[in-house]
Amino acid sequence: MISISKLLYGLDAAGDGLRYGADSDAQQIRERRQQRPVVVWNTTKQCNLSCAHCYAGADCGRAPGELTTAEGKALLDELADYGVPVVLFSGGEPLVREDLPELVAHASDTGLRPVLSTNGTLLTSERARELRDAGLAYAGVSVDGGRETNDAFRGQEGAFDAAVRGIEACLDAGLKTGLRYTVTEDTVGDIPEVVDLLTDVGVDRFCFYHLAYGGRGVPDADITPERRREAVAELVELTREYHEAGAGIETLLVGNYCDAAYLVEYAREAFGPERARRVRRYLERNGGDPAGERVADIDYQGNVHATQFWQSYSLGNVRDRPFGAIWDDESNPLLRRLRDRPGSLGEQCRHCAYADICRGASRLRALAVAGELTAPDPQCYLTPAERAGDTDGTAAD
Repeated sequence: MISISKLLYGLDAAGDGLRYGADSDAQQIRERRQQRPVVVWNTTKQCNLSCAHCYAGADCGRAPGELTTAEGKALLDELADYGVPVVLFSGGEPLVREDLPELVAHASDTGLRPVLSTNGTLLTSERARELRDAGLAYAGVSVDGGRETNDAFRGQEGAFDAAVRGIEACLDAGLKTGLRYTVTEDTVGDIPEVVDLLTDVGVDRFCFYHLAYGGRGVPDADITPERRREAVAELVELTREYHEAGAGIETLLVGNYCDAAYLVEYAREAFGPERARRVRRYLERNGGDPAGERVADIDYQGNVHATQFWQSYSLGNVRDRPFGAIWDDESNPLLRRLRDRPGSLGEQCRHCAYADICRGASRLRALAVAGELTAPDPQCYLTPAERAGDTDGTAAD
């Protein structure tokens, strides 16, 4: 994740220590940059919606082989012992699991920070309070456009209103809550409307996700690099407007580390080279695309993946080996290449002036479009001059 609000406007947040090892006035999840991955656990493949971009390819029925409650608790113990800072309960839709509060409570008891990724439609006031009492630290609710866009995108009329009710239930229960939005050809026109929804319901955190190419998330649904740059610029300007109006909204870019380079360039043009250098130093600490290092995924059957989006390739299964043993096994060719970046990239990325803070961005998208891990991320929108560091030397500092 890349925080626009932190890097450009100095807004402190709970994740600053994890992401940047940065000093911050906000209470921190961890005071120093993470040494172990944040783990996404897709607790189920079942979902009550059928979203156009679903990386897990979720469906309405329960899939065979789902980790049991006992297996889930044992897994959470393993993750805590290994030093994982955060476990994100995801799906499918995790709220279809009746034992979710029990699993959240167990995660909290082990010292893990339990957070939730949900479509929000099943979040009643009672369930929100139950999850709060179990120790849930944060709920991220997905809304992908205004009412008409979101409902079409998610395959169910009324999904937008149900998600908003879910957000309000979380806020009423005192749960920190954020709004998640994925930009695609179908949703890109609704960015201002989605951001305005934040203030309408009282949310202070917005996560802007770039489309990942996995499951039902296919390249044909994506926007062009030029339109992507415009969308990122639009969010940066909206963040500035809210900041100048005194609204402490945390805005984050997720899933494309080309954005890191863009923020350095934006800072140079808007605030001057010294601010650009400061932004770049934060992004150097952050370390670029985290796949295979600072983020991991475990699916509903216990298969471990380099990210939650890369479910087509299993690194191993926690029913056979502990998570830590799988994650530390650098004999795996995919892990080895992901961790050898930018060295294992093709020429365009390897010689880019921003290679150290981007690391080639998504290797999954490169593989999906070009069939090769060394190819450029098709979502890269930097100009040749920016990649060459010819803007004013800031990129090379």
